[in-house]
Amino acid sequence: MAGNQYSERYRAFQWDIPRNFNMAQAILEKNPGDHIAIIDVSEDFDAKFYRFSDIRQMACRLANTLRDLGLESGQRVGILLSQSVELVVSHLAVYLNGAIAVPLFSLFGDEALTYRLNDAGCTVLVASGEDWERFRELRREWHHIRNVILTGTSSPTGAGVISWEQVNTASERFPMRPTASGDPALIIYTSGTTGSPKGAVHAHRVLLGHMPGVFMSHQDFPQPGDLLWTPADWAWIGGLLDVLLPSLYQGIGVVAFRPRKFDPERALELMRRFHIRNVFFPPTALRLLRQSMTSRDHYRDVHLRTLASGGEALSPDLWDWIQSVFGIVPAEFYGQTEANLLLSNQPNAFSPQIGSMGRAVYGHYLRLFNDKGEEVKAGETGEIVVDLPDPVAFLQYWNKPEATEEKTAGGQVHTGDLAVKDEEGNFYFVARRDDVINSSGYRMGPAEIEAAILSHPQIAMAAVIGKPDPIRGEIIKAFVVPVSPLLNKEHITKEIQNLVRKKLGAHEYPREVAFVESLPMTTTGKIQRRILREQEKSKP
Repeated sequence: MAGNQYSERYRAFQWDIPRNFNMAQAILEKNPGDHIAIIDVSEDFDAKFYRFSDIRQMACRLANTLRDLGLESGQRVGILLSQSVELVVSHLAVYLNGAIAVPLFSLFGDEALTYRLNDAGCTVLVASGEDWERFRELRREWHHIRNVILTGTSSPTGAGVISWEQVNTASERFPMRPTASGDPALIIYTSGTTGSPKGAVHAHRVLLGHMPGVFMSHQDFPQPGDLLWTPADWAWIGGLLDVLLPSLYQGIGVVAFRPRKFDPERALELMRRFHIRNVFFPPTALRLLRQSMTSRDHYRDVHLRTLASGGEALSPDLWDWIQSVFGIVPAEFYGQTEANLLLSNQPNAFSPQIGSMGRAVYGHYLRLFNDKGEEVKAGETGEIVVDLPDPVAFLQYWNKPEATEEKTAGGQVHTGDLAVKDEEGNFYFVARRDDVINSSGYRMGPAEIEAAILSHPQIAMAAVIGKPDPIRGEIIKAFVVPVSPLLNKEHITKEIQNLVRKKLGAHEYPREVAFVESLPMTTTGKIQRRILREQEKSKP
């Protein structure tokens, strides 16, 4: 019966995407002002409660500040903030201006941040005042940045630097710049296996496109009493569009709480104190919870209604553990930066199969094709392909028309991920066609990491792969060819790790470094990472 419920809903679903739509306007005008929007929680659990009326006032102040700085429709604004009310306000203010938000991970290293700001042509950056000392000297390398807006009560000022106190003096009334549902709103960067990271441009309609997937993964979301939190950073599409913006659109509050490092004990304390009902947990966070919090007493006062997970498959033992300690069936889902929340389980509509990414989300038409371009039958492996148009699909890669054409050839989004579908429509992940590394919920391309390693003067060649890991899914392992075999390997390893941390961020450094005489190459000089992965798997 439950399976019939899904099938009937899937067949009956029709998109209702209006011609004109703005994400900020939809969030701020459709919800009662006295409802809680954000609970901003500090690391010591002090909480500030912000209602939709508060968010509206703050967003209008920042929107006016941005307009006074000369921000025009279509211009890009970098948002370098972790989970906070200021991050929410920054996104809404950018959308109200008809501009384009560029979310940036707060732990990015110097080169990773500078590349994205320059590639997107950001003219304004909103960042934390606490981080400004770290980035102050970098500003001369940001080619298009005219102004920096800093959050915090004691934000420094100077030429082209605006404090949050100055923002708070702006008007609380703002005439929104109208946008069409297909107008660009977001550029979210994703790493591929070759070349530099690409900026996936999404339209305002992407929010509406995500609603069926959130409805499924959180089982008829929203329900009375729902309150969401995720340890995933809101700079990534999973945190931003699987949790934050859809919840606010539905008038459901979101908890902002993200210490620099995931702490299982503090995560549970947060869920207890604030009666969190809905969570999105990457599998890595769930493994750390299980590993650290071994007694069932730890989970006694945690009462979740739904638990969604994505990024990699939940193992059968982790699945069973979730049911035993939380008393709920997890809902796994699948998507990528270019087209997100395409597949999902919905435990109250059909019985999820362990290891399955779920079924096609309402409104999305997915098929599997082999290398010959032929649609495969149930039980056969093929690449996941999404028919266009689709409201969750990206518009293009920023300034990369050839890459866009390749990704969307034939009026379809080619995910590059291989899967198998059973007779009931459940999809099972098989492998990635490219070499993207999935570590602790972060998808990273090896090219950027390899480039950072090769900046070390003692390294002649480098290749990076993801090595299977029981906690993180994969860890980053680097194979390097040194300039001289007489180098101190232990010393060079530490230098390489610190170099990558500095350039790209702590989430991208290689946890293992192997020194080799040569790397497997094709006849055209391309590194064969597949062979390195196979060698790792064959080791006892």
